[in-house]
Amino acid sequence: MDELTKTVISRGDLAHLALFLWASAATGAAAFALRELVAANRRFDAFVKEIASLNQLFHKRE
Repeated sequence: MDELTKTVISRGDLAHLALFLWASAATGAAAFALRELVAANRRFDAFVKEIASLNQLFHKRE
């Protein structure tokens, strides 16, 4: 990676390197946020299923 950075800097493409690093970081952050959103959705779905099973249990007792 050090050689690549030196090559990019010597050619004067520092802006391209900065843009690439920014895009990589933004993509990583978006992937992390999407993964967390999916996990939260699964936890919420499990919670709703548990509430539904409790409701069925209480309605059977009546």
